[in-house]
Amino acid sequence: MKNFRTVEKENYLLIDFIGKFEDGTIFDTTSKEKAIEAGIYNPEREYKPLFFRADVGQIIKGIDKGVLGMKEAEGKTLRISPEEAYGEYKKYLVQDIPFAKLELQAPPEVGKKIITPGGREVKVLNSTEISATLDFNHELAGRILILEIKLLSIIS
Repeated sequence: MKNFRTVEKENYLLIDFIGKFEDGTIFDTTSKEKAIEAGIYNPEREYKPLFFRADVGQIIKGIDKGVLGMKEAEGKTLRISPEEAYGEYKKYLVQDIPFAKLELQAPPEVGKKIITPGGREVKVLNSTEISATLDFNHELAGRILILEIKLLSIIS
């Protein structure tokens, strides 16, 4: 009988996961097959297990705390609140910015993401001749996340 180890604070881990919204829509996964199935496959991304150190802040709190006490090869479903994920959606992070400050030559396309001169990726909510309304919130802010995780291994 195999002796399964239990996750403790600061262990290095490898997990596979499927991230869903409450309605079941998949928004992220470590599985290429699941990404293709869900219509979210990105050929520029490498689909592989997630490697991180438990309970040291390298990952969202909901996963950090949720893996503690798990055994190798165990699966678990985590329901993660916005406070334990990417925070609440903050209306003050939606701002109208003049094109001159954005260093853009042409109005950005509504619904697309752009990189600000400060290096932040933001979503364009509206665009006029002189400015753009940008959302600086994380795209998962304010969302409850359902993560199906499987602990592949605790790395010594």
